[in-house]
Amino acid sequence: MSIKLRLTLLSFFQFFVWGAWLITIANYWFITKQWDGQSFGAIFSTLGIASILMPAIVGIIADKWVSAEKLYGVLHIISGICLAMLPQCENPYSFFQIILMAMIFYMPTIPLSNSIPYAILKREKYDVIKVFPPIRVWGTIGFIAAMWVTNLTGNKASANMFYIASTAAVALGLYAFSLPKCPPPKLIKNDVSWSEKLGLNAFKLFADYKMALFFAFSMLLGGALQLSNMYGDVYLSEFANIPKYADSLTVKYSTLIISISQISETVFILAIPYFLSRFGIKKVMLISMFAWILRFGFFAYGNPSEGFALIILSCIVYGMAFDFFNVSGSLYVETSSDSRIRSSAQGMFTMMTNGFGAVLGSSISGWLIQHCFTTDQGKDWQGIWLSFAAYTLVIAIAFWIFFSFKDKSKDHAVLASN
Repeated sequence: MSIKLRLTLLSFFQFFVWGAWLITIANYWFITKQWDGQSFGAIFSTLGIASILMPAIVGIIADKWVSAEKLYGVLHIISGICLAMLPQCENPYSFFQIILMAMIFYMPTIPLSNSIPYAILKREKYDVIKVFPPIRVWGTIGFIAAMWVTNLTGNKASANMFYIASTAAVALGLYAFSLPKCPPPKLIKNDVSWSEKLGLNAFKLFADYKMALFFAFSMLLGGALQLSNMYGDVYLSEFANIPKYADSLTVKYSTLIISISQISETVFILAIPYFLSRFGIKKVMLISMFAWILRFGFFAYGNPSEGFALIILSCIVYGMAFDFFNVSGSLYVETSSDSRIRSSAQGMFTMMTNGFGAVLGSSISGWLIQHCFTTDQGKDWQGIWLSFAAYTLVIAIAFWIFFSFKDKSKDHAVLASN
């Protein structure tokens, strides 16, 4: 088996593990367990908590003491065991504790799933810029495949989704031990400060007004990034409570419909070089923000019959909303930070969006839905989605007014050089 195929399998199952439960967990929570919305917000905050705490620590371990592929394998096996324990949880509090442990061990595997292929491909003399993207796109395909498996096997509201994810995680962990070795690089020179060794010197980026403002907007938008993943599938599934929609394809195959969002990602990521070269980084980030407004707005007015097209459009525009901000944001960090701390700066960008942003977004949205949009008759989904759209609109307007950035070079050239 070629090394590219072996790394493709790694990428595929890395996100298969996540896709098996991330989109459908709301169905299990609200429909099967009938737990409350405020507690559910805390569940998605575990992704953010783990993103804040673990990737930097695991990165240091991989850089200093343990081969990356072995560390990657151990993390997946432990996270898989935790996922298998979730169906035994009888209340939201114990469920939160176990899924937090699962995420503490899973989230650090995401950056490792990039660094391991980079190290192996470079050692094998491959052109990483050309070879890695086709490998990475199979991660998105793996996520989609897991969603389809969960839905088509009738497990989109069943505890079996966690067993599917657990099995894949443990299998991937064992598979990782067969990969070429990725030993720690040479020890860092003794004259380097501990703040540099730990990546803490990246915090000095906050002293720069523009960078601090960018990180603040990253955190605010990060609060919106997981909202449709949290609530999209259960929103479509709850159309079953309306008699005329109960037997619709939207209800039966809600997870497959939501998977159009991930399919859209694979398309729009190919369009990023064109948009960056045509409009520049700031405008592409603005396009992303307005795409989020459309994502939520289309959901607000969609339904399984005459509004079905709006649901599909919401899924299609998701690819632009998600990809454009993440890629253009990482390019802004790349072009605006010192070369000596760019890796740490990228970690800071991830921490602000997937860490602090995700924690705030999931916690506040859970409280908002429970106390403002939930009655004895159910959830006011139109109000929920419109409130999310209004939130993103405010961020977009503020970003347009207050954030200024002049491209230092042609963005497509920057993209090609990374």
